[in-house]
Order: sequence, then C-alpha cells, then structure tokens
Amino acid sequence: MKTKAVKERELGALRGEFEKSPTVVICKFEGLNVADTEALRNEIRGKGGRYRVVPNRLARLAAKDTAFEAPLAEQRGMTALAFAGEDPIDLLKALADYAKSHEVFSFTAGVVEGRALDIDALNALSKLPGREGVYAQLLYLLNAPAQRLMSVINAPARDLSIVVDQGVQEGKFAA
Repeated sequence: MKTKAVKERELGALRGEFEKSPTVVICKFEGLNVADTEALRNEIRGKGGRYRVVPNRLARLAAKDTAFEAPLAEQRGMTALAFAGEDPIDLLKALADYAKSHEVFSFTAGVVEGRALDIDALNALSKLPGREGVYAQLLYLLNAPAQRLMSVINAPARDLSIVVDQGVQEGKFAA
C-alpha cells in the first residue's frame, strides 16, 4: 500500500504533466497485451509524446479545476493518457491508426490545446495534415505567385527564341 507522501508525489507529477502538455487524449486499452502496449508506447514516443496508464481517481484529482476535468470525470475502467509532444495532430494520427489495427484499443475523449473534444472531433483532427504537411502547403502557396511572375517575365524571350528557331529550321534565315 502506498503512503500518503508517495500518493501526493504522484498527484503532483501528474498535475505537472497536465500543465506541460496542453494536449492529452484519453485512451481505453482493456484486452491489449504487453507487446502491443509497448509498441504503442514506442510509436507515441516516436511522435514526441508520452503514454501513461493512470488510475481514474488519480487522474480526476490531478485534473481538478483544469480543462481536463470534464473529459476525465466520466471515465470508467482502465484508462491511459497519451500526452502530445510538439504536434498534436501527429499523436492523433498515430492513435487513430493504432485503433484501426487493434480493436480492443480506443480513445474516448481528449483535450487539444486547452479545448475538450469528443471522439468525433478527435477523429476529424486526425485526418488533417500534420505540421510538415501544413508547412509544405504554406510554402507552395507562397512560392506559386513567384513562379507565375517568373513565367510571365520569361515569356517574351522564350517566344522570341521559338520564332527564331522555327525560322532557322524552315530555312528562312540565310546563314
């Protein structure tokens, strides 16, 4: 049995994790074996996140007076928390892919950037492009006008060279 000091230390540590990570996904994993759980942990670590199994009572106490309180209030059974790293979308994509391949695993609710979301909103977010995808789209949008401008600027010279080349091929210019 844990002493009161140990319990308070665990509570403080979990509160600290809630403060550090504005994105937390609440997961259900009953029936998942140890190897599968370790594979999930490794995948989440690869995305810069953390995965932690916590007692519901401890989670509710640590989440008191935070955005995490409401989603954790309804949890029953075995609960795990997935804390996002830099990019919450990467974590959601990893969890959604894992849930598709392991039917005993699911995520039920979460808090993304301080906003409590249900399962439908989390699934919708998991379908968005990640940080790198958004950066690539932004760079394309920034680069496209410059490419069009260069094409317009180069058009007269390109057209002139085509006309001269056709004239040379048809023998209209004497050498």
